[in-house]
Amino acid sequence: MNSTWSALAEPNRLRIVELLRQGPLSVGEVADRLGFNQPQASKHLRVLCDAGLVEVQAVANRRIYKLRPQPFMEIDNWLESYRHLWEERFDRLDAYLQDLQRKGVNDDQKQ
Repeated sequence: MNSTWSALAEPNRLRIVELLRQGPLSVGEVADRLGFNQPQASKHLRVLCDAGLVEVQAVANRRIYKLRPQPFMEIDNWLESYRHLWEERFDRLDAYLQDLQRKGVNDDQKQ
């Protein structure tokens, strides 16, 4: 998973991943849409491919890149444990705030 995070940590590669969420694209299409030159787009796509985030399919003389779902499902599974942790903390905070609000209402009623 470290190669996944390393690949996604670079802002231009993250932009490519966001672009590929809309569907498969050729290197030229990625370059055009993001304002890259083709070698720059190819370099970033190669890193994403090496990290297993995208796959490439040769169609005639073009290379078409698309996202692979598996690495993103692994990220989601990893984040799930943290989601539970934060949900518990938010639930405790909510209970605390409701308790403060009840105490504030009771104090107002006494005055």
